[in-house]
Amino acid sequence: MQMRTLQITFLLLFTLSLGACGFHLRGQNEFALPFQTLYIKSASDYAPFIVELKRAIEASGVQVTDSAGQAQLTLHIVSEISDKQILSLSGAGRVREYRLQYRISLRAFDQKQQEWLTPEEITLRRDFSYDATQILAKEQEESLLYQDMRSDAVQQVLRRLNHARPLPSQ
Repeated sequence: MQMRTLQITFLLLFTLSLGACGFHLRGQNEFALPFQTLYIKSASDYAPFIVELKRAIEASGVQVTDSAGQAQLTLHIVSEISDKQILSLSGAGRVREYRLQYRISLRAFDQKQQEWLTPEEITLRRDFSYDATQILAKEQEESLLYQDMRSDAVQQVLRRLNHARPLPSQ
């Protein structure tokens, strides 16, 4: 009985110390964004990146609005581009490796058109080997890599928005 009490006490102390050091699970964003409402302007409201971005922003306590007039800040996703390039070929001329690239161009401004984030681009790259005998598996791997890059881009956008402030007029 005493050993069990000691184990529970140790587990409780360990859990409390993890919380005290700032530990949190990956994907559990604790961003305190400097605005309460945001409008996301993009070519498609239903693109996987936009859906994931809206979900992450709402999870951080910011309301995503339906129009720029209702929002303190507008996040303009200028472009979202997925690209696939051949990285290397075998001696027989078959593809051995691909490089996947995912780019997001964005900017943010308030209702007075004052810049909060100057136009910038987030670029992510992943290399993966290709084997023609495992086509389905490699297509799934490619899809998972793009999904991972999208999630990474969402986190980068949130970090940028977390530090966004009105830029001085020039």
